[in-house]
Amino acid sequence: MSGLDTVIGGKTANPEAVKKHLAEADRLEKARDRDGAVRELRAARELSDDANITFKLAYLLDLGGEENEAVALYTEITSGKKPHLNALVNLAVICEDRGEFLRAERLLTQVVDTDPNHTRARLFMKDVVASKDMEVDSEPTGALLGNAVLDTPVTDFELSVRARNCLKKMQIRTLGDLLKITEAELLSYKNFGEQSLVEIKGMLASKGLRLGQGLEGQGRVGVRKEILDELKASVPENILNKPISALDLSVRARKALQLLNISTLGELASRTEAELMGVKNFGATSLHEIRDRLTQHGLSLRQLS
Repeated sequence: MSGLDTVIGGKTANPEAVKKHLAEADRLEKARDRDGAVRELRAARELSDDANITFKLAYLLDLGGEENEAVALYTEITSGKKPHLNALVNLAVICEDRGEFLRAERLLTQVVDTDPNHTRARLFMKDVVASKDMEVDSEPTGALLGNAVLDTPVTDFELSVRARNCLKKMQIRTLGDLLKITEAELLSYKNFGEQSLVEIKGMLASKGLRLGQGLEGQGRVGVRKEILDELKASVPENILNKPISALDLSVRARKALQLLNISTLGELASRTEAELMGVKNFGATSLHEIRDRLTQHGLSLRQLS
């Protein structure tokens, strides 16, 4: 062991070597070479037990889709007497994604108990509580009655509480609304599973109907086109046609937009906050991220009149 080396938590660390790896990781991350940054952080972690290095490595792995390894690292630095608070928050986000709402709430409570003003923890706690409420909410949805069959409220049909509440969150109030949505769109929404899909498809089949049937005319597609045409009157078309990749969004936000088949800034600007918030694993943080990125391009999400 050289005179520069120091033993830290059982590891032999050369402070200068650690510093060099961290500086290179930072440079590579700014250059959008996430894999290179991960390699440098792994090297730094081999030399040091600094929890912040482990956190940074876990964060980049999480962004890159290596969720299981990220969870293992987050767990490592949250299991001691002084858990890493931001690691607790990120671990809670993953638990929420997996539907483990009670565990997510416990992790976030641990953060808030330690730091009552922790902004991210308080923000994510709202997402978790909202997800839990959706799980247990049993209040039936109301809807306006109409004379035509397509204006029949979905609450008039024998559906489970889970299915009714999912349709409520998606603002699907009538049979006509339901026929204008596809199977893929239903499955992309929070807490909407195969069982609810089978239930709704069976109800429609008993009436000789099917999901997406309302899109065979103008339906939602026509409405979306009209919105885009309105945007073109005030926003340059080259801006509206930019790919979503131009926003440099996080993995979570990108996945949510993929579920909605949104590929351009114009398509994104034609959506409302409610539509985005209905997508699985999409929370307030992703919403703020998308708002900020759109603002940088002179755009915003559509406001309901």
